[in-house]
Amino acid sequence: MSKDMLILVVDDEKQLIELIKPVLEAERYDVVTASNGVEALEILRTQKVQLVLLDVMMPGMDGFQLCHEIRQQSDIPIIMLTARGEEEERVHGLRLGADDYIVKPFGLEELLARIQAVLRRFGHSNQKNVLSFENLKIHVDSRTVTVDEERLSLSKKEFDLLLFLCEHSSHVFSREHLHEILWDKDGSPSTLRTVDTHVKTLRVKLKSAKHMISTVWGVGYKFQS
Repeated sequence: MSKDMLILVVDDEKQLIELIKPVLEAERYDVVTASNGVEALEILRTQKVQLVLLDVMMPGMDGFQLCHEIRQQSDIPIIMLTARGEEEERVHGLRLGADDYIVKPFGLEELLARIQAVLRRFGHSNQKNVLSFENLKIHVDSRTVTVDEERLSLSKKEFDLLLFLCEHSSHVFSREHLHEILWDKDGSPSTLRTVDTHVKTLRVKLKSAKHMISTVWGVGYKFQS
């Protein structure tokens, strides 16, 4: 799966960009960032961007103005980010041409789901419909999994965990990272045990394919076929 989806994140909050960028990159997106509207327009002029994550509250040209400017030139998908969730603002952004609207603070899983949904509407996706590994098949659209042609009964989180690991099979993920991406809660020891529990039950359900969820001692988990 190649990294061919370029997302532009426009936000003057460095901390938010530092949070979002690695999460998007872990999902095999390329990411470029801008801290203001002028930088964003230059990037859009010179690079082939597939989607824009656009903060509303920025100095100088705000997100609404930038959204309007982008729409004068392109129909590229735009998801607006704002700390204010009033209906009037959401409607204003959508009327200017935004395709979706997320209110801060938002969960990382929600952000990824919104991005994937918008890209699908525009005919773009970095996901394959069926992922096959030896006797294991993961049907992404229908969210079903089979091992040796037998359909498994997985919970939502078990499926999400399996899909995330197999889509990033070259990476080892710590429990903290997996918890942040899939559960979006703090990393306290009690909550991190949730990851271990789900890995354990997932391995049991995978039966002859359980070896594909591998433990890297002292680091975390990875997928290997």
